[in-house]
Amino acid sequence: MTKAMIAALVVAMVGGGAAAGRALAAPSDGFLVVANKGDHTLGIIDPVAGRQVATIEESGVTGHEVAVSPDGRTAYVPIYGDSGVGAPGSDGRTLDVFDLVARKRTATIDLGAALRPHCAHFGSDGRLYVSTELADSISVFDPKTLKVVETMPTGAHESHMFALTRDAKRAYTSNVHAGTVSAIDIVAKKVVAVIPVSSQAQRIALSVDDKWVFTADQTAPRLAVIDTTSNSLRQWVELPGTAYGTAPTPDGRRLVVALPGVRKVAIVDLGTMKVAQSIDVPPAPQEALIRPDGLVAYVSCDASHQIAAIDLTAGKVERLIEAGPMVDGLAWAVSR
Repeated sequence: MTKAMIAALVVAMVGGGAAAGRALAAPSDGFLVVANKGDHTLGIIDPVAGRQVATIEESGVTGHEVAVSPDGRTAYVPIYGDSGVGAPGSDGRTLDVFDLVARKRTATIDLGAALRPHCAHFGSDGRLYVSTELADSISVFDPKTLKVVETMPTGAHESHMFALTRDAKRAYTSNVHAGTVSAIDIVAKKVVAVIPVSSQAQRIALSVDDKWVFTADQTAPRLAVIDTTSNSLRQWVELPGTAYGTAPTPDGRRLVVALPGVRKVAIVDLGTMKVAQSIDVPPAPQEALIRPDGLVAYVSCDASHQIAAIDLTAGKVERLIEAGPMVDGLAWAVSR
């Protein structure tokens, strides 16, 4: 982010912070980056002003998820295609690269085959990890050369989403219609366990201490809790509706869970593994992102073109931010 952009955010904080509430006064060095599936754009959102300030056109149809480099200057969007998981449609084969300071797409990387690339994460090792679904693998990119330097098998079909441990030595994939979670040793590049969950599972997250993996059963309103020490299903968390995206708070005490079918977000107490609160949000909440300070959860609601900003201290939606159509993937960009 440029100095001018930071200054604009500071002005917005001073002028609009009271109306937004103390918890929503976002740090001046951060902003939201979102994937707008409906118009195939990458959106940049000023969380203090509460509006989308720019969109950048993607190269293809469609990018569901976004990852941002640790320095906050570059975004990466895998172009998945116009299909759902396991459904017919186009098969994406590229990765878009965006300069967030200049607000333009700077490169489109061809993966060499139709792989439906989807989820993207930066590891603590500085490398970019991308799920390459049709190859039953995760591909690892060197962000400096923009080349694939490693691939590792997931041991299952439809490895749509994944989570990385903090030391970037393990990955866990949610394998949608296989209904399993794969535990992968990144160093050895091999699957060490495939854990049965349900006939269909979606989305995945790790607890802050990497002790638990959470994935959502798509056949019943419950969340699977997997013990990463034993790589086994430990228990279920009963929910008010079928879950989708999840995200832990930085203090490790709570898990924010999107419930699309009932238009709610559940807050799970990770000490008791029970729902402590349910919060109404606009239709079809998809993904959850916790602001680094732990005060606000941002939840993309794709049917309403909005992002719900939830004050986690007050336990309520403080602001609805207009985004693009079918907004889904979220990332937080910091400035350094």
